[in-house]
Amino acid sequence: MNRKRRLTDMLVNIWMRGGLYILLAIPVLIGVGLYWKAAPLLQHQSLISLLFSSKWFPMKGEFGFLPFIFSSVYVTILAFILSAPLCLFAAIYLTQFGKQRLLNFMLPVIDILAGIPSVVYGVWGVLVIVPLVADKVAPLFGTTSSGYSLLAGGIVLAVMCIPYMLNMLIEVFHTIPVGMKEASLSLGATHWEMVKHVIIRKGFPGIISAFGLGIAKAFGETIAVLMVVGNTMNITLSPLKSGYPLPALIANNYGEMMSIPDYDSALMFAALLLFVVILIINLFFRYFIHKTEKI
Repeated sequence: MNRKRRLTDMLVNIWMRGGLYILLAIPVLIGVGLYWKAAPLLQHQSLISLLFSSKWFPMKGEFGFLPFIFSSVYVTILAFILSAPLCLFAAIYLTQFGKQRLLNFMLPVIDILAGIPSVVYGVWGVLVIVPLVADKVAPLFGTTSSGYSLLAGGIVLAVMCIPYMLNMLIEVFHTIPVGMKEASLSLGATHWEMVKHVIIRKGFPGIISAFGLGIAKAFGETIAVLMVVGNTMNITLSPLKSGYPLPALIANNYGEMMSIPDYDSALMFAALLLFVVILIINLFFRYFIHKTEKI
């Protein structure tokens, strides 16, 4: 019996360690593979010219990624600005002020929103958001727009990020001990003061983590953004102008890369950029959460 237990424990231990090592190896293998495919481009052009040049002439072997990086960052910031406050206030209301039956109704709705394919969000953006930007928003600011714009991409991305951030925020607020809330109320704090000084403060690391997840998802989203953002190389501060994020560049041009020298490496370098930026975002938020938990 003891020998059987030791054998079982050894097999389970090997299985768990193997699974852990595989999970740790996956991002390393992805990064190494992308770098290996992008290496020919890096041999011909410097990293500085690739990141900070606006010249995109594949037939001449010139690949400047600045417009694509700018558009990706711009759309991500717009999506975050539109979705983060909404998710935070909605999670506070659902968990602290709303009735339990409202929360029970909203949880399946959030799951449904999270399960909708991104192409459906893209079609919705083309049918609803693009005409809204062209016919309502642009005239409101005294200008014209085709509707296919950075703003349209930001709105669609914001809607796509809402279920992920909202669901995580609800879980964070549910993990806060009831005793802490009751202690605050017993000392004379109002319900809002309890939420402000106990719920938000105690759940701050989880709030930051939810926001980081939303930013990472928005930055790497492809199909929905491709359908509404216009896919035009621009460096502009106007959200009513079109843009061309990195994921859309890869999705639009991957099939044509074989006919142009170095195009394969250029698109793999774009994928490597996405991978590195999302990795940096996650590491930054993990560090921020770690520092916050020590306060």
